[in-house]
Amino acid sequence: MVEVLTVDDQAVFRAVAREVIDATPGFDAAGEAASGPEALELIHDTRACLALVDVRMPGMDGVETARRLRAADPELVVLLISLEDACDLPSSVSTCGAAALVSKRDFGPALLRELWTVHGR
Repeated sequence: MVEVLTVDDQAVFRAVAREVIDATPGFDAAGEAASGPEALELIHDTRACLALVDVRMPGMDGVETARRLRAADPELVVLLISLEDACDLPSSVSTCGAAALVSKRDFGPALLRELWTVHGR
């Protein structure tokens, strides 16, 4: 079972992510965080091996959150998620240790499974 931690400041997207995870065989929602600091607290209390992290969050953004999550657990696969196009995001997105950048518009069970197949442990 692939345990997934969702990190997004928008409750609506956390709910959508939970529905996608629940609809994807072999995946389970391990937890949800509304901020980077909350995710860093939760990562030690979950068995998450995959984290979905929103790029744009107030305070600690997704890039810094991804860096810190990977430092806390180098085996964790981090997928950055965003509504914005890649060209509109900070260049640090490509150097934070995330396995991939995913559009929220494209996020669904097939994409989740495909990304885990390519990037998972």
